[in-house]
Amino acid sequence: MKNSLVSVILPVFNDEKNILRSIESILNQTYKNLELLVLDDGSTDNTYEILNSVKDNRLFLYKNKKNIGLTKSLNILISKTNGNWIARQDSDDVSVICRIDKQVKFVEKYKLDACTSRAYIKNSGKPIPRFSYYLPYKFVVRYKNPFIHGTLFINKKTLNKVNNYDENFMYAQDYKLFLDLINEKANIKIMRERLYVLNMENNISSNKSDLQMYYFEKARDNLNYFFDK
Repeated sequence: MKNSLVSVILPVFNDEKNILRSIESILNQTYKNLELLVLDDGSTDNTYEILNSVKDNRLFLYKNKKNIGLTKSLNILISKTNGNWIARQDSDDVSVICRIDKQVKFVEKYKLDACTSRAYIKNSGKPIPRFSYYLPYKFVVRYKNPFIHGTLFINKKTLNKVNNYDENFMYAQDYKLFLDLINEKANIKIMRERLYVLNMENNISSNKSDLQMYYFEKARDNLNYFFDK
């Protein structure tokens, strides 16, 4: 496990302002045995040109001819990974330099199928999740998503077992994924450490809040079924 290849997947769309800092936070990780797979989802700004300027043999760059959305882009990236472990990264966020190293050690210590971590909120520095972190996630998940998607670190076989991301969910695909993992009784923990800097302004969650809520409610409709099993 200590030397396992970790595949970091990062879809991006029109994020020329943040993408370089985001990918550098992965390529500069203290854990070196990783590959970073980036899929430009039909950007119309300079995102792809910026990505092309980065010279690192661990970076694998792909491009969609047209924008197909986050969910399908994530599944494309998963299909191209070579590692036994997959980590998420969002284009407008930053991973703390020791993030991958600590997550590798964490899943090994607790024999986990997956983990996420807490984060700092960009611009404010406040922790997230805050108080809800101290409650069991199987309780919190009934009301909101207790997991920070960008910090996901998961065994590839576990992810494949639930058929990766549900492409019926254009939004809230992370919430649906975590419900699927819980339903499959995957062993998941949330790390207390803050290993990520999370942007919460002018992003998908804030710009598409109505659609996010629609798909969130759609996923939550099956909660009683999940927890009654």
